[in-house]
Amino acid sequence: MNPAKPGEAPRTPWIVGVSGASGTPYAASVLRALLAAGESVDLVVSRASRLTLLDETQIAFRDAHWRDDLREWLARGADGKPDTFAVDLDAVRYWPAGDLAAGPSSGSYPVKGMLIVPASTACVAGVALGLSKDLLQRAASVTLKERRRLVVAVRETPLGGQTLRHLVTLDDLGAVVVPTSPAFYAGATHIQDLVDFVAGRVLDAAGVGHELYRRWEGELGGGGRTG
Repeated sequence: MNPAKPGEAPRTPWIVGVSGASGTPYAASVLRALLAAGESVDLVVSRASRLTLLDETQIAFRDAHWRDDLREWLARGADGKPDTFAVDLDAVRYWPAGDLAAGPSSGSYPVKGMLIVPASTACVAGVALGLSKDLLQRAASVTLKERRRLVVAVRETPLGGQTLRHLVTLDDLGAVVVPTSPAFYAGATHIQDLVDFVAGRVLDAAGVGHELYRRWEGELGGGGRTG
Protein backbone atom coordinates (compact mmCIF):
# COMPACT_ATOMS: atom_id res chain seq x y z
CA MET A 1 0.00 0.00 0.00
CA ASN A 2 1.23 3.49 -0.87
CA PRO A 3 4.48 2.01 -2.21
CA ALA A 4 7.74 3.92 -2.14
CA LYS A 5 11.24 3.21 -3.30
CA PRO A 6 13.64 1.73 -0.75
CA GLY A 7 14.67 4.41 1.74
CA GLU A 8 11.75 6.72 0.83
CA ALA A 9 8.76 7.54 3.01
CA PRO A 10 5.36 6.24 1.84
CA ARG A 11 3.61 8.53 -0.60
CA THR A 12 0.84 10.74 0.73
CA PRO A 13 -2.38 9.58 -0.94
CA TRP A 14 -5.43 11.20 -2.43
CA ILE A 15 -8.74 9.97 -1.07
CA VAL A 16 -11.21 9.07 -3.81
CA GLY A 17 -14.81 8.69 -2.67
CA VAL A 18 -17.35 7.09 -5.02
CA SER A 19 -20.96 7.85 -4.08
CA GLY A 20 -24.22 6.46 -5.46
CA ALA A 21 -24.80 8.86 -8.36
CA SER A 22 -24.79 7.62 -11.93
CA GLY A 23 -21.39 8.08 -13.54
CA THR A 24 -19.09 5.28 -12.40
CA PRO A 25 -17.01 5.68 -15.62
CA TYR A 26 -15.99 9.14 -14.34
CA ALA A 27 -14.61 7.57 -11.16
CA ALA A 28 -12.78 4.89 -13.15
CA SER A 29 -11.14 7.51 -15.38
CA VAL A 30 -10.05 9.61 -12.38
CA LEU A 31 -8.61 6.58 -10.62
CA ARG A 32 -6.68 5.42 -13.69
CA ALA A 33 -5.26 8.90 -14.26
CA LEU A 34 -4.18 9.32 -10.63
CA LEU A 35 -2.34 6.01 -10.76
CA ALA A 36 -0.80 6.87 -14.13
CA ALA A 37 0.46 10.13 -12.60
CA GLY A 38 2.26 8.18 -9.88
CA GLU A 39 -0.20 9.16 -7.17
CA SER A 40 -1.33 6.89 -4.34
CA VAL A 41 -5.03 6.44 -3.69
CA ASP A 42 -7.13 5.68 -0.64
CA LEU A 43 -10.44 4.42 -2.03
CA VAL A 44 -13.87 4.58 -0.36
CA VAL A 45 -16.85 3.10 -2.23
CA SER A 46 -20.23 3.88 -0.67
CA ARG A 47 -22.92 1.25 -0.26
CA ALA A 48 -25.23 3.07 -2.68
CA SER A 49 -22.50 3.29 -5.32
CA ARG A 50 -22.22 -0.48 -5.42
CA LEU A 51 -25.79 -0.66 -6.74
CA THR A 52 -24.96 1.94 -9.39
CA LEU A 53 -21.77 0.12 -10.34
CA LEU A 54 -23.66 -3.15 -10.67
CA ASP A 55 -26.32 -1.49 -12.82
CA GLU A 56 -23.86 0.37 -15.07
CA THR A 57 -21.15 -2.29 -15.43
CA GLN A 58 -22.61 -5.58 -14.10
CA ILE A 59 -19.68 -5.68 -11.67
CA ALA A 60 -20.42 -6.58 -8.04
CA PHE A 61 -18.00 -4.70 -5.79
CA ARG A 62 -17.25 -6.73 -2.65
CA ASP A 63 -15.12 -5.79 0.36
CA ALA A 64 -13.53 -9.22 0.55
CA HIS A 65 -12.66 -9.21 -3.17
CA TRP A 66 -12.18 -5.49 -3.74
CA ARG A 67 -8.89 -5.85 -5.60
CA ASP A 68 -10.24 -8.25 -8.23
CA ASP A 69 -13.46 -6.26 -8.58
CA LEU A 70 -11.62 -2.93 -8.83
CA ARG A 71 -9.24 -4.30 -11.45
CA GLU A 72 -12.17 -5.52 -13.55
CA TRP A 73 -13.90 -2.13 -13.18
CA LEU A 74 -10.91 0.02 -14.07
CA ALA A 75 -10.04 -2.17 -17.04
CA ARG A 76 -13.49 -1.54 -18.55
CA GLY A 77 -14.01 1.27 -21.06
CA ALA A 78 -16.81 3.82 -20.81
CA ASP A 79 -18.56 1.93 -23.61
CA GLY A 80 -18.67 -1.17 -21.43
CA LYS A 81 -15.95 -3.05 -23.31
CA PRO A 82 -13.89 -5.19 -20.89
CA ASP A 83 -10.09 -5.29 -20.84
CA THR A 84 -9.79 -1.88 -22.50
CA PHE A 85 -7.20 -0.55 -20.04
CA ALA A 86 -4.24 -2.10 -18.23
CA VAL A 87 -4.25 -1.27 -14.52
CA ASP A 88 -1.79 -1.61 -11.65
CA LEU A 89 -3.38 -1.42 -8.20
CA ASP A 90 -0.21 -1.47 -6.09
CA ALA A 91 -0.76 2.17 -5.08
CA VAL A 92 -4.38 1.69 -3.98
CA ARG A 93 -5.53 1.20 -0.41
CA TYR A 94 -9.18 0.33 0.14
CA TRP A 95 -11.29 1.30 3.14
CA PRO A 96 -14.83 -0.09 3.65
CA ALA A 97 -17.45 2.66 3.80
CA GLY A 98 -18.69 1.44 7.18
CA ASP A 99 -15.26 1.63 8.83
CA LEU A 100 -15.47 4.87 10.80
CA ALA A 101 -12.20 4.00 12.54
CA ALA A 102 -10.32 3.99 9.21
CA GLY A 103 -7.31 6.20 8.62
CA PRO A 104 -9.15 8.88 6.58
CA SER A 105 -11.61 9.44 9.45
CA SER A 106 -8.91 11.33 11.37
CA GLY A 107 -7.31 14.67 10.62
CA SER A 108 -3.95 13.28 11.77
CA TYR A 109 -3.98 10.82 8.86
CA PRO A 110 -1.89 12.46 6.12
CA VAL A 111 -3.57 12.90 2.74
CA LYS A 112 -3.23 15.41 -0.10
CA GLY A 113 -6.97 15.94 -0.38
CA MET A 114 -10.14 14.22 -1.49
CA LEU A 115 -12.05 13.79 -4.74
CA ILE A 116 -15.70 12.73 -4.64
CA VAL A 117 -16.62 11.42 -8.08
CA PRO A 118 -19.40 11.10 -8.85
CA ALA A 119 -21.12 12.95 -6.01
CA SER A 120 -24.83 12.30 -5.52
CA THR A 121 -27.16 14.96 -4.14
CA ALA A 122 -27.49 12.89 -0.96
CA CYS A 123 -23.71 12.87 -0.60
CA VAL A 124 -23.54 16.63 -1.28
CA ALA A 125 -26.15 17.25 1.41
CA GLY A 126 -24.43 15.00 3.92
CA VAL A 127 -21.07 16.69 3.46
CA ALA A 128 -22.54 20.20 3.48
CA LEU A 129 -24.41 19.47 6.70
CA GLY A 130 -21.51 17.59 8.32
CA LEU A 131 -23.55 14.42 8.89
CA SER A 132 -20.61 11.97 8.61
CA LYS A 133 -23.01 9.04 8.27
CA ASP A 134 -20.31 6.87 6.64
CA LEU A 135 -16.58 6.97 5.98
CA LEU A 136 -17.00 8.85 2.70
CA GLN A 137 -18.85 11.73 4.37
CA ARG A 138 -16.58 11.66 7.41
CA ALA A 139 -13.44 11.81 5.26
CA ALA A 140 -14.91 14.77 3.36
CA SER A 141 -15.69 16.59 6.61
CA VAL A 142 -12.16 15.96 7.84
CA THR A 143 -10.76 17.22 4.53
CA LEU A 144 -12.69 20.48 4.95
CA LYS A 145 -11.78 21.03 8.59
CA GLU A 146 -8.10 20.40 7.86
CA ARG A 147 -8.27 22.92 4.98
CA ARG A 148 -7.23 20.34 2.42
CA ARG A 149 -8.43 20.30 -1.17
CA LEU A 150 -11.91 18.80 -1.62
CA VAL A 151 -13.25 18.39 -5.16
CA VAL A 152 -16.93 17.45 -5.50
CA ALA A 153 -17.98 16.20 -8.96
CA VAL A 154 -21.74 16.54 -8.64
CA ARG A 155 -23.87 14.44 -11.01
CA GLU A 156 -27.52 15.51 -11.12
CA THR A 157 -29.87 17.35 -13.46
CA PRO A 158 -31.86 19.47 -13.03
CA LEU A 159 -30.47 20.87 -9.79
CA GLY A 160 -33.09 21.73 -7.17
CA GLY A 161 -32.91 24.62 -4.76
CA GLN A 162 -31.82 22.52 -1.79
CA THR A 163 -28.91 21.00 -3.69
CA LEU A 164 -27.88 24.38 -5.06
CA ARG A 165 -27.81 25.79 -1.53
CA HIS A 166 -25.75 22.80 -0.36
CA LEU A 167 -23.30 23.35 -3.22
CA VAL A 168 -22.94 27.02 -2.30
CA THR A 169 -22.25 25.90 1.29
CA LEU A 170 -19.50 23.58 0.06
CA ASP A 171 -18.02 26.39 -2.02
CA ASP A 172 -18.10 28.68 1.03
CA LEU A 173 -16.29 25.98 3.02
CA GLY A 174 -13.50 25.85 0.43
CA ALA A 175 -14.51 22.89 -1.70
CA VAL A 176 -14.29 23.02 -5.50
CA VAL A 177 -17.58 22.03 -7.16
CA VAL A 178 -17.13 20.43 -10.59
CA PRO A 179 -20.37 19.61 -12.45
CA THR A 180 -19.96 16.48 -14.56
CA SER A 181 -20.52 18.47 -17.77
CA PRO A 182 -18.52 17.23 -20.77
CA ALA A 183 -17.34 19.75 -23.37
CA PHE A 184 -17.02 19.24 -27.10
CA TYR A 185 -14.28 21.69 -28.12
CA ALA A 186 -11.62 19.05 -27.43
CA GLY A 187 -12.71 17.02 -30.47
CA ALA A 188 -14.48 14.13 -28.76
CA THR A 189 -15.24 11.21 -31.07
CA HIS A 190 -16.05 8.54 -28.50
CA ILE A 191 -17.92 8.29 -25.21
CA GLN A 192 -14.57 7.71 -23.48
CA ASP A 193 -13.41 11.14 -24.68
CA LEU A 194 -16.40 12.81 -22.99
CA VAL A 195 -15.85 10.87 -19.78
CA ASP A 196 -12.13 11.67 -19.79
CA PHE A 197 -12.83 15.39 -20.24
CA VAL A 198 -14.86 15.47 -17.02
CA ALA A 199 -12.28 13.35 -15.20
CA GLY A 200 -9.57 15.69 -16.44
CA ARG A 201 -11.37 18.74 -15.11
CA VAL A 202 -11.67 17.01 -11.72
CA LEU A 203 -7.93 16.42 -11.73
CA ASP A 204 -7.31 20.01 -12.87
CA ALA A 205 -9.21 21.21 -9.81
CA ALA A 206 -6.99 18.99 -7.66
CA GLY A 207 -3.79 20.17 -9.32
CA VAL A 208 -2.86 16.73 -10.65
CA GLY A 209 -1.22 16.55 -14.07
CA HIS A 210 -2.76 14.38 -16.78
CA GLU A 211 -3.24 13.99 -20.53
CA LEU A 212 -6.90 13.07 -20.59
CA TYR A 213 -8.12 15.75 -23.01
CA ARG A 214 -6.96 18.32 -25.55
CA ARG A 215 -6.74 21.73 -23.92
CA TRP A 216 -8.10 24.94 -25.39
CA GLU A 217 -5.30 26.90 -27.06
CA GLY A 218 -7.23 29.97 -28.22
CA GLU A 219 -7.76 28.83 -31.82
CA LEU A 220 -11.19 28.04 -33.22
CA GLY A 221 -11.40 24.57 -34.70
CA GLY A 222 -8.38 23.36 -32.79
CA GLY A 223 -10.34 20.49 -31.27
CA GLY A 224 -10.94 18.99 -34.68
CA ARG A 225 -7.25 18.58 -35.45
CA THR A 226 -5.85 15.09 -35.15
CA GLY A 227 -2.21 16.15 -35.10
